[in-house]
Amino acid sequence: MKQNTVKVKERYNWPVTILLIIGIVLVILLPLYMALMIAIKDPTDMNNILALPRKIRLQNFADAWVMTNFPRKFLNTAFITVVNLIFTLITNSFAAYAITRNRKKSKFFSLMYYYFISAMFIPFQVIMLPLVVQANAFHLDNIFGITFLYIIFGLPMNTFLYTGAVKAIPEALDEAAMIDEANPIQIFFRIIFPVLKPTTATVAILSFMWTWNDFTMPLVLLSDESQQTLQLAQYVFKKQFSVDYNLAFASYLLVLLPVLIVYIFCQKWIMNGVVAGAVK
Repeated sequence: MKQNTVKVKERYNWPVTILLIIGIVLVILLPLYMALMIAIKDPTDMNNILALPRKIRLQNFADAWVMTNFPRKFLNTAFITVVNLIFTLITNSFAAYAITRNRKKSKFFSLMYYYFISAMFIPFQVIMLPLVVQANAFHLDNIFGITFLYIIFGLPMNTFLYTGAVKAIPEALDEAAMIDEANPIQIFFRIIFPVLKPTTATVAILSFMWTWNDFTMPLVLLSDESQQTLQLAQYVFKKQFSVDYNLAFASYLLVLLPVLIVYIFCQKWIMNGVVAGAVK
């Protein structure tokens, strides 16, 4: 009797599951479809944005490439993102390791932990104006300065993630390495850091997406046009009384393309990291 009841529930749930999947797919694909249709249309063919274009106009992508100075802005964005990613993974993980292993021994490290965690509750808008003033004073209003600030602002969340992972690693591994005369840096990079791969994958994904897509910090800090990112370049399509939607959406797709390529080639490591982190 119970087996029949379970089978009935499974049969009943399948249509609901299929409808939910279809709904989720539509919610995800509909904006992409709209963006693609607008990007390949002629400005005179905008009466119905959901309709297929009468004539495909790929010139929109070429015009958007030139107007945004795409190669230069792409290199700026890639530089900020890659450098931030490398230094974030190394410095933030090592800081979390030092804090976790010394919290019980020293009040200083315990205070540092709560200090970093408390920064998670401060909205960026609250410190935006003081940040601009201080960045100008210390000459951090450039791509090198903003990269350094991304590393600092990512520290609270990354410390929270890494400390939880380091706690799960037995301290016996550290003690065994110390017996073999390994110093703390060798212990971290040879033993601890490899074990942190799932958390590192999670931090890498979050840091990459945040840095690549961020608009606010480059807007308030990067005044030099030659150092601006791809996100700021989208302003070029907004005129005083109108917006070139066709060129703007073509540019949006160009900005989205690098992220899509990274995901296609790295999806194996991304999925493994996310699943391993979730299971842990």
